[in-house]
Amino acid sequence: MTILPAILGCAANQPTNPSFPVNAQEAQRALAYMSAHPHRLERPLLIVGGFMDPNVSPPIYKWQFHRLTNDDRIATASIALCGSFDECRADLIEAVDRAFPNDDPDFTTEVDVIGASLGGLAARYAAAPPTDPAKPQRRLPIARLFSIASPHAGATLAASFGFTKYHRDMKPGSEFLHALAESDEDATYQIYPYVLLGDGIVGDQYAAPPHHSPIWLPTPPLQLAHVAAMSDPRILADIAKRLRGEHPFSTTPSSRLPNL
Repeated sequence: MTILPAILGCAANQPTNPSFPVNAQEAQRALAYMSAHPHRLERPLLIVGGFMDPNVSPPIYKWQFHRLTNDDRIATASIALCGSFDECRADLIEAVDRAFPNDDPDFTTEVDVIGASLGGLAARYAAAPPTDPAKPQRRLPIARLFSIASPHAGATLAASFGFTKYHRDMKPGSEFLHALAESDEDATYQIYPYVLLGDGIVGDQYAAPPHHSPIWLPTPPLQLAHVAAMSDPRILADIAKRLRGEHPFSTTPSSRLPNL
């Protein structure tokens, strides 16, 4: 019984976020309006799936955001088969090069990115300078990164296992995450890290990089916070408004996480 509150949303006991004042019904109406009145993207969009996602969510997101923008400049990437963050980086670079090729030896075409779960962290790493200057790697120039329940500062679940270096890199306080946070000091892109309260997979407090505040929302009742975040209409509508260059529902920096 004590486990359930940690993994299921208890909306009656969760506060609302004053910097994200929208409910699901309002968000659904906004999505319906945007679908009826699509608006072109400001730049190409890359959608990245999460850990062990066999390329299920990226095509769904692509369909959703295509109908809201009527823009074909949307690419997808799956990192389900990655065994390291370097492999994830290579997969993201390849996906952008395939969809939006250019001749730059150092950078791909600039994109906005939506990263679901681990996809957000993988995109952040793909945008960072190579860790070994002797092994040059092309970089992903991100304009805006929209992450949904991403383990930017680690994951609660990763703290309990470490079968490979890839898994251990996701532990809070890992050398990998520390080095990535240092590289963020030179990052020029905007990041919007969304999370639902009570995420027992990632952990609310880990859903944003250091020195950033998660853009949080209460979890709908009796839903798994991490899973529910991936299709939450409030998050999708807020991302869509930003992609369309419209006034979003949320304001940043977000209000501090509540002490539940």
